[in-house]
This record gives sequence, C-alpha cells and structure tokens, in this order.
Amino acid sequence: MAVAGGENLEKLEDMIVRAAESTSVHVRAAKAAIGAVIFGQDKVVERALITVLSGGHGLLVGVPGLAKTKLVDTMGIALGLDARRVQFTPDLMPSDILGSEVLEESPGGKRSFRFIAGPVFAQLLMADEINRASPRTQSALLQAMQEQHVTVAGARHDLPKPFHVLATQNPLEQEGTYPLPEAQLDRFLMEIDVDYPDEAAERKILFDTTGADEARAKGAMTADDLIAAQRLVRRLPVGESVVTAILQLVRSARPGPDAGETGKLISWGPGPRASQALMLVVRARALLEGRFAPSVDDVLELAEPVLKHRMALTFAARAEGETITNVITRLKARIG
Repeated sequence: MAVAGGENLEKLEDMIVRAAESTSVHVRAAKAAIGAVIFGQDKVVERALITVLSGGHGLLVGVPGLAKTKLVDTMGIALGLDARRVQFTPDLMPSDILGSEVLEESPGGKRSFRFIAGPVFAQLLMADEINRASPRTQSALLQAMQEQHVTVAGARHDLPKPFHVLATQNPLEQEGTYPLPEAQLDRFLMEIDVDYPDEAAERKILFDTTGADEARAKGAMTADDLIAAQRLVRRLPVGESVVTAILQLVRSARPGPDAGETGKLISWGPGPRASQALMLVVRARALLEGRFAPSVDDVLELAEPVLKHRMALTFAARAEGETITNVITRLKARIG
C-alpha cells in the first residue's frame, strides 16, 4: 500500500510539473504581448499579471498619463477577457456600477421588473480613478470583489468567472480625492506603484505612439486558460522556509513584540489575509518565471506591494519622517 501511495504521489507531481511547463509558456507569452505595447513598466506589468494569476484584485497608484488605463485594456486583450472600464466621479452612484431594475410593461399589459446589469458584470473591470468617487460608491464594489456576486433589490446576481478588478488611484495629494476605506484596501491583493519611465523607455514611447503605426495588443491566452492557470497556482508546492518567511514577515509588520523596536512605529498592521496573499503571489511569480516552487526571494520581492496598504504608522513615526516603505525594508532585512 505504501508503494502504491508513493507511485500515486509521483504521478500527481509529474502532472503538476507538466501542467506548470505548459501554463508557464502561455503566461510568459501573455507578458510578452503586454510588454510589446506597454513600455518601461516591466515591474508593473509583472505585478499586475501576478495579481490576476493569483485570482485577486490590484490597485494601481500613480499620477495621470503613465498608461495605467492602457495597461488594463492591453491585459484584457492578451488574456482573452471581457474588459470594461468605469470612470469614477464624485456623482457616480452605486447603481451605475452594479446595475438596476427597470419596470417593463408587456404587450398584454402585464408589468414586471427586469434587471439591467451594470459594468461590474465583466471579467476584467477597470475602476479608473476609484478615489474620486464618494465612499458610498467605493464600497459598492466591496461585495463584488469579495463575494463574486452582487445583490440588487434583494436578488443575487453572480458575476462572470474569472472576475478581477484593477483599480487606478491618483495620489492622495491631488485635489478631489477621497481615501479608500481600510476594509476595501484589504480586498486588493497588491498595491502596485506606477512610476515615471526612464529616459530610454520614454524615447521609445515617443516614437512608437506618435507615428502612423501604433503597436497593438495580441491575444495570448483565453479566459479558460487563465482559470486553469489560477487553479495550478494553488497546487504549486511551497517549501517550509518560504512559509516561515511569510509568517515572520507578516507577523513582524504588526505592533507588538514580533516587530522588535520597529513595532513602536506601527499603528496597525496586516491581518491573516496578507499571509494568504503572499502565499498566492509568490507561487504565481514562480510560475511566471518558469519555476515550479517559490523561494524566499519571491517573498522579499513582493512583500512591499502586499503589505504597504495593509498597515499604518503611528503619528509620532510620521512626524519623525518615517515611511511605510522604509519600515517594510527593515523588516525584510531581518529575514533576507
């Protein structure tokens, strides 16, 4: 019986390896297809892909004009997803996102309500400038992001599969922005910073986007391919050293003895959802790079985008010029 069990385990491992090899090729092709349109943002493209591969939602933070909208459009084409965009404004209402019921009258005079689905019923939803809408409208996305369904007039409506939200956010220093509630921030798997491109990338942007022929995205995967890849991510093995690194890092990002002296700077820290997020994204990064198991380096690389929106510093720490990025760097140094 023990031998038979061992053979079954080996067969399962072989199946996972073969599936990972095939899926890795598709995923890297999708990354190349996106990179052919989005220049100078390799890390942003990689982290956005990791977010979707992990089955989560991403928050893109950056000033206007850095191709955040174009990135989401391009991802929709490359991954074969039905993508839609909602421009968030101060007067946007929850029904504008979720949908509403309208009263219809049949030719026979019978009246009934019909549900008209809103733009949230897409496989890839871009919530553009999400922090320009009121908190009430921001929170309208909360149930959809977490529960994969919405409730309108007491009736449940399931969202398509897969379902991902990639929201863009302007820096809070800009006029007319509302900070996102902590409960909604926690629903985002990663916060992805979109910085200015370097000079070489900006030179390429100038020539490639202002000429007669502009680069177009090409499809590299289908929605079914993506669902299969997401299932595979959850089956990739994770070594004990990686699990330990995840737990040490997340627990040390909370106020208390686990953080040592750094804990005095932290007002509140990440909950278990951050550990779950790190467990998924390190697997997805390994798959994207053609590896079949994550390493501690993956944990250190993705710690900041997973943790930074799930913790806050004390008033005293902020008054002294401390930043969340610096605190996370110190916590990573204790592991790496």
